[in-house]
Amino acid sequence: MMPIRVCIVEDNRDIRQALEQILQLSSGLEWAGSYSSGEDALVGIPLTAPQVVLMDIHLGGVDGIECVRVLKRRHPEILFMMCTVYEDDAKIFEALRAGASGYVLKKTTPDKLLEAIRELHQGGSPMSSQIARKVVRAFQDQNKVGAITEESDRLDSLSKREMEILEMLAKGMIYKEISVSLFISPETVRKHVYHIYEKLHVNNRVEAINKFFGR
Repeated sequence: MMPIRVCIVEDNRDIRQALEQILQLSSGLEWAGSYSSGEDALVGIPLTAPQVVLMDIHLGGVDGIECVRVLKRRHPEILFMMCTVYEDDAKIFEALRAGASGYVLKKTTPDKLLEAIRELHQGGSPMSSQIARKVVRAFQDQNKVGAITEESDRLDSLSKREMEILEMLAKGMIYKEISVSLFISPETVRKHVYHIYEKLHVNNRVEAINKFFGR
């Protein structure tokens, strides 16, 4: 199996080098290159052709969100995961709207970061638990206006186990954590998530949580 090619966009040299080392020491992942500015990333990433990009938000000049917005429009096949210290609600949703499919905090452990990259590559939308809670809270606030019957019907089509897994996804749990909690294999979790997405007519975790809270 070919390794997942990953690029890093990070202006802090120490953090950039730490991320490079994590990727270089991991199995199944390949460090494809790093960029210290949004301007360099806009030029270099299309040439490097990674499958996943770890993107910092706060960059001098072109920031990470604008970088994602431009690159995602030109190269929709590339998956972007924000890797940042920001927990600001506005930044989170702006990044997701720009085209990011995942959002993890820099304090995330190396193991969880690598798991998040793999989950993203497999079609998921990994988020740190702190970020997932903010997303859930925002959806809950919007849901106070009233639930939509059609979405309720779709949720009713989920099995008890699928609802259980969807709730865990909403809490920010990754596949491995769900598998341990439910005493099932990660592959079984992936199959359940596939069926959840299919039944809810969504493509990723963010959209599934959106449906879950009736937005």
